[in-house]
Amino acid sequence: MKNITITVSEDVARWARVYAAEHETSISRMISDTLREKMASDSSYARSMERFFSKNPVNLRDGGEHYPDKTMAGRKWKNQHPGIK
Repeated sequence: MKNITITVSEDVARWARVYAAEHETSISRMISDTLREKMASDSSYARSMERFFSKNPVNLRDGGEHYPDKTMAGRKWKNQHPGIK
């Protein structure tokens, strides 16, 4: 393990000491666990993005069709649901 030094305000230090004591851990362990969770989350997100962008795009519509604009989509929805405003 590698030691690092951080600087926090008095109120943060006070809160951290109380919180750590209530949870029967140390401030060092709390920070280490939080950073480890953040590191794992970032790594997982990066892997998901790589997997997503490694796939070829898929056409959602057949060629020649256009997606409706907001106005057309709204009219279609209102026609399909006449009783709802």
